[in-house]
Amino acid sequence: QLQASGGGLVQAGGSLRLSCAVSGRTFSTGAKAWFRQAPGKEREFVATISGSGISTYYAVSVKGRFTVSRDSAKNTVYLQMNSLKPEDTAVYHCAARDSSLNSAIPYEYAYWGQGTLVTVSS
Repeated sequence: QLQASGGGLVQAGGSLRLSCAVSGRTFSTGAKAWFRQAPGKEREFVATISGSGISTYYAVSVKGRFTVSRDSAKNTVYLQMNSLKPEDTAVYHCAARDSSLNSAIPYEYAYWGQGTLVTVSS
C-alpha cells in the first residue's frame, strides 16, 4: 500500500515536499516513482528512484528543480519540489513496482497510492 501526502497551495517559486509511505515488501526491492495528472491531461511521469535507492531519473520538465529520495528506516519516498511553476499544478501520485529498475511508464507500476493535489499560483 502507498499513502501520499504533502500537497497544498504554494506561490510560484515556492517549495513543497511530498511524502509517500510505503508498506509491504515492494519498499525494499522495487522501484518507486512519482507521476502527476493535471486537469484534462494525461498522467505524466515526474521522477523515479530505483529499488536500491542509488539510481534516479527525472522528466525533463522537472530536472534540476525536483529531487526524489527515500528513507528506508521510515519506509517513505519523498519528492522535494523547488522553484515551483504554475504548470506544476496537478494531482501527484506515487507508485511502486516489483522490479528494482527505474521506469517512466505508468503501466509498468502495479501499485498506486491515492493522489495529493499540488496547486501553484502565479
